[in-house]
Amino acid sequence: MTADEVADGEVALIVTSPPYYNAPFDYPGLFSSYEEYLDLIRAFASQSRRVLGKGRICAVVTDDMLVREGNGGRGKKYPIVADTTRAFIEEGFLYRDKITWVKPAGYTRISRRSGVVLQHPYPMYFYPDNIQESILLFQNGEFDYEQLKNLSHDALESSKIDTLRLNSENWTLSVWNITNVLPMAGRVEEGVAAFPDEIPSRLIKLFTFVGETVFDPFLGSGTTLKVARELGRKGIGYEIDLELKDVIRKKLGLDYHRWTGEDYLLEEKAGARNLRKTLQTKVRQQKSVAS
Repeated sequence: MTADEVADGEVALIVTSPPYYNAPFDYPGLFSSYEEYLDLIRAFASQSRRVLGKGRICAVVTDDMLVREGNGGRGKKYPIVADTTRAFIEEGFLYRDKITWVKPAGYTRISRRSGVVLQHPYPMYFYPDNIQESILLFQNGEFDYEQLKNLSHDALESSKIDTLRLNSENWTLSVWNITNVLPMAGRVEEGVAAFPDEIPSRLIKLFTFVGETVFDPFLGSGTTLKVARELGRKGIGYEIDLELKDVIRKKLGLDYHRWTGEDYLLEEKAGARNLRKTLQTKVRQQKSVAS
C-alpha cells in the first residue's frame, strides 16, 4: 500500500479487503511466505493510522484462509483475523468491533472440505464449509463528538441514518446476512472476489457524513468508490493489478476514452502490473508439470 498522495487525516473512513493470502481464487502464490503477507498488513495499518482523521474508522473485510501447500497437501489454516487485529492494535488503533458477514448457506453446495465427513461418517472427519467473513472495525483513537456542533443542519440531516431500515434489516446486530457477489461469467466482477455493494453502503452510512472522503487502498473491482459516489461522498482508491482497470472503469461508468471528468480522475501509475490471471496461470502450469 502506497498512499503518499493522501494527506494526513484526510480520510473519514477506510473500507477495504486486502488480498486473501495466496488464495487460489484470488492471488495464488503472490506472497513468498505468510510473514511477507503480514508485512503488507502491518504497512497497511501504519498508512491507515496516518491518513485517517482522529477517531475515524478503518473497516477491513477479511477472514482466515485455508491454503493448500504442495501437491496432495491437506492445507493449512492461517489466522488472518487474529494477526490483522494484532497488527492494528500494535499500530495504536482501538479495536472497536467485529461484524460477521454471513453468506447464503446454499451457495457452496457440497465442497471437497465438507464432503469428507459424508464419505467417512465417523468422528474426526469433520471440516466445515466457510460461509462467513469478518468485518473488523478499528478506530483511530477517540472521536470528538463536540465537533459535530460545527456541522450545518443540512449536513447533519442529509447524513441521518434511516432507523427503520436499521432495525428491519438488523444492522444493529453483530451478524449481517448479506448475499455475496458470485464471480460468474458475464458479470462485471467476473473472476474477481468482490464484496457486495451493501457492505460499503452500510459502513459509509454508519461512519461518515455527506461530503467526507472514503478510501479503499485495495480497490479491486471498484465497489467502494462506486458506492461512495452514489452516497454523496468523495472517494480515493488504489489498485495494483492492471487486469482490473477495465473492471473498475465499467463499474464506475467511465467512458473508455476519457479518464478524467468533473467528479473523478483515473490514473495509471508506476508499479501497476498484471497479477491475477498471470498468477493463476502460473499455478496451473506448475501443477500440470508436477503431476
